[in-house]
Amino acid sequence: MTTRPVRGDEIAEIDEAAVASYLAATPEFFDRHAQLLAKIRLPDARGGASTVSLLERQVEVLRERNRQLERKVKDFVDVARENDALGARVLAMARRLISAPDPAAAVTAIEAALREEFGAGQSVLVLTAGQAPEGIAENRFLRVVPAELPALRTFENLFNAGKPRCGQLRDSQREFLFGADAATVGSVALVPLGDKGSLGLLACGSHDTQRFNPTMSTDFLAHIGDLIATALARD
Repeated sequence: MTTRPVRGDEIAEIDEAAVASYLAATPEFFDRHAQLLAKIRLPDARGGASTVSLLERQVEVLRERNRQLERKVKDFVDVARENDALGARVLAMARRLISAPDPAAAVTAIEAALREEFGAGQSVLVLTAGQAPEGIAENRFLRVVPAELPALRTFENLFNAGKPRCGQLRDSQREFLFGADAATVGSVALVPLGDKGSLGLLACGSHDTQRFNPTMSTDFLAHIGDLIATALARD
């Protein structure tokens, strides 16, 4: 055991872990020695050479916890509002597709909904041959390709997974989907259409590299894919 001076007195040094264990196991200690609370001084968490009392530090800790909780609540509210807005856009798209008299009109409605409701003007609908509606020609939005086309087969993992995926694409995939605009596409949301992509796929591109990132939820994209597949399958 060693000693050290404290205000002119020599006291035995005690292992800090033992003190911490004792106080944790004896929460009523400061009830019996309340006068110590006013004497204990701690460095100010905001920096500098000043000190604060233990009670002041506890108040600051509680305030910080409260701020953290407020931030979490705000995040939850923001997510809820965003989901409400997305739900309203999906509903608006569903109304457009219900109103479309035939699959050809549905393709036009899909493009308009993506552009006007979701701000996804850089989108491409790729359908396999035999699945495209009769009476509608290919255009900037609609592509019709053979099911065995090698470029389409590069999306085999997407089709096998049967669910949307967001993030980056290989250069060859971006060029296949977006052609001359491929270089301006920073991120992409891919949505397989039909069972394991039997109808094709929807690709929504963005200049922003983070707009469609791998961590984002794809539930609403899956709903959009189901709506499109159902609309195209109508007689």
